[in-house]
Amino acid sequence: MRKIAVMLFGLLVMFGSSGVQAAVTADMAPEQLVRQTTSEILATIKQNREEYVRDHAKLYQLAQTKVLPYFDFDRMSQWVLGRYWRTATPAQRARFVVLFRDLLVRTYSTALLQYTDQRIRYLPVNAAPGDRQVLVRTEVQQSNGAPDIPIFYSFYKTGKGQWKVYDVSLDGVSLVTNYRSVYAGKIRQGGMNALLQSMTATDTNLRKKK
Repeated sequence: MRKIAVMLFGLLVMFGSSGVQAAVTADMAPEQLVRQTTSEILATIKQNREEYVRDHAKLYQLAQTKVLPYFDFDRMSQWVLGRYWRTATPAQRARFVVLFRDLLVRTYSTALLQYTDQRIRYLPVNAAPGDRQVLVRTEVQQSNGAPDIPIFYSFYKTGKGQWKVYDVSLDGVSLVTNYRSVYAGKIRQGGMNALLQSMTATDTNLRKKK
């Protein structure tokens, strides 16, 4: 169950390729963004699965080109670090944003290869005109009779009128809250630089697995 939930986060991480952007507009509603980009991404993965299995570097590259337009990693990073963001230096903040982004892309993009045609159900969106925060709720329907897996995407509207993701809830667990707990413990033990060193080591190991 958890692997499929992680895979669905990977789908959203893949927002923003040049092929998708031709059809997606900045003023499109969050649910439309999820529906349309997910459909496009699954088609791309299905068509090129063997190539991505042979060369994970190409899969990571695909993820990198699709992540930036629809995720606000600055905002996510601030929420993940919480009060430690305020005490971090500008250089530490910038380094954390890059490492956190790359960690998510590398960790979750390979989970896309586990997709085996599970159906995605979109639940009604409870949002009024003018709302600047919207929760898009989906469920992954299992073919083996197992319970559906809820995947919720939290969007907010920027000052430029663009919708961006700032959190993802997987089977009831917030991505931001989960990482906040893990990283806060590491900062308490060794400080911000120790956390960055640990994340750098993890990133290096993931790169070696290309």
